[in-house]
Amino acid sequence: MSRICAITGKRPVKGRNIIHKGQSKKSGGIGLQLVKQTKRVFRPNVQRRRVKLPSGQVKRMWVSVKAMKAGLVQFG
Repeated sequence: MSRICAITGKRPVKGRNIIHKGQSKKSGGIGLQLVKQTKRVFRPNVQRRRVKLPSGQVKRMWVSVKAMKAGLVQFG
């Protein structure tokens, strides 16, 4: 199962690491050139917690820490 927040819907997002070389124009060079882009994944801070649902049932769910800090979750 992929780690997606059950409350906010946060999920891993694809992105890139960008590598530059050269000397900046400010310090007398011709500027920074793009050398390489490598793929990476931005993973949200998601944790498996016991959550109390509105029906009173307790269930384990993947919940983002942002949702926990905002008080969107009641723990059981």
